[in-house]
Amino acid sequence: MNKLPGYDARTSTIDRILRERSHQWGDKTFLNWLPTGAKMSYCQLDELTLRVGSGLANAGVESGSHIGVLMDNCPEQLLAILGPARCGFVSVPLNAAAKGQLLTYFLDHADCTAIIVEEALLPRFLDVRDKLARVRHVFVVRPDRGMSKLASGLIDSVGDCRVHEFEDLLKAPAQLPGDAPAFNALAMLLFTSGTTGPSKAIMYTHAHFIYWGSDVAYHHEYTPDDIAYVFLPLFHGNALLGSTMGSLMAGASIALTTRFSMSKFWEHIRMSGATVFNGVGAVTNFLWKQAPSASDRDHQVRRCHLAPVPGFAAGFEERFGMTIMSAFGLTDYCLGSAYNTKSRRDKLGSCGLPRTGIDIRIVDEIDVDMAPGEPGEIVLRNNNAWGASLGYYKQPEATVASRRNLWFHTGDRGSIDADGYLWYTDRIKDAIRRRGENISAFEVEEVIRTHPAVADVAVYPVRADTSEDEVAVTITLRSDAGTNFSYDSLIEYCSHNLAYFMVPRYVQVVKEMPMTLSQKIEKYKLRRQAEADLSALWDRERAGVTVER
Repeated sequence: MNKLPGYDARTSTIDRILRERSHQWGDKTFLNWLPTGAKMSYCQLDELTLRVGSGLANAGVESGSHIGVLMDNCPEQLLAILGPARCGFVSVPLNAAAKGQLLTYFLDHADCTAIIVEEALLPRFLDVRDKLARVRHVFVVRPDRGMSKLASGLIDSVGDCRVHEFEDLLKAPAQLPGDAPAFNALAMLLFTSGTTGPSKAIMYTHAHFIYWGSDVAYHHEYTPDDIAYVFLPLFHGNALLGSTMGSLMAGASIALTTRFSMSKFWEHIRMSGATVFNGVGAVTNFLWKQAPSASDRDHQVRRCHLAPVPGFAAGFEERFGMTIMSAFGLTDYCLGSAYNTKSRRDKLGSCGLPRTGIDIRIVDEIDVDMAPGEPGEIVLRNNNAWGASLGYYKQPEATVASRRNLWFHTGDRGSIDADGYLWYTDRIKDAIRRRGENISAFEVEEVIRTHPAVADVAVYPVRADTSEDEVAVTITLRSDAGTNFSYDSLIEYCSHNLAYFMVPRYVQVVKEMPMTLSQKIEKYKLRRQAEADLSALWDRERAGVTVER
């Protein structure tokens, strides 16, 4: 089989799929919002997303405009992503932790002319409003009806932006404002984590968006009887493209909550009747480290998708009574491999076999194939029509470079064994993985470099008291720094301009950096030195300095 079953690019538009699912599944619950118990049916999803898109047009937003979406998990967030895209606009989901320079970059690079923002995050947009002249419309999402004092007090400073209530969008006619977008029209820009430089905006066509859902539904074995517990953020591919779109394409349901909570996890699983969930490394560790309980199997979950697969995977399956699935892929391009319930159990820990219509190779630095079992860079090729992204928005050079020799270069290292199973080794890219988030060292460095007391900076991962990375930074100070620098002030500066999870935990001040002959900082030396004695570095957790979300 060389084509994904059930997927036809020519009929894969968000508008058509939502109409078809509404007709097929009607009043069946698609979304269960766990914090309140509110439910949204397939019919309501169809109607409300159509109203959102129609409302944008009625509010004066030009067709084809890019719409930023700055929200934490909630039903309105999903409407704000799907609604604009089905009606001729381009959705741009933004990390809800973004602020300052990072938020400015996201909105500016994506050419957003409107933003849908939840009330609690409105101050972040207002802080950078004067740097975003292109944004002309602000739609405020509130937890209740009527403009709150918080929003009404802040909106006066939005300037010449037109301010609207998101609630008004839901009163618009449930009809397309024009012709439905074509399958190959741009539907969404989804930002990468910026592992080798500033975050790139990945271009998703309607067909590619739908392809992800079809692919996940097929290879992760979703059925109409499934309920996916979704606690990861919808502005990330895992929750949006995986759990949510996979459920939509399978006729399944999602049980959505705000974020991961160890104290609420099993309660949510049981009350929702969840049968499947996606987890990341930190979540897996938290679950495993809880004291074993007689209720560990008191749930309906039968499959869980874990990335990465932990070394205690077999014990995890036995203890919690569920089968681990896994995969390899990138939101930049597509999913490449799948490990599911049909895979060989002696290959548990691998990323599985190539997905339908996907070719995978392991190559050296000049794209020559490595022998089975030998590590090298993982490269992919998607043979499903419109099954891959269009590339990076406004970055044609980066797009071409990523597809060198007609294969997508992942920047990740792995190997393929004699049985064809893919095994992930590590990242080639300069990335840091912390609490389930991919962090660009480059982006953190760019912010710290603008601190008035800093001369040079190097950001790198260190292993501390968890199985994932912590962010460490080594800096040199300007000769005139004087009293302009303190550890606390550096963290405060980072907190104001970076997402909370990007703020360094460890800080080291040195007189000079270790440099190569070409005058590049030798980060591996800094990391090796730091991990040899972390107590020698200033630790904000040890110092009691907290960072707010």
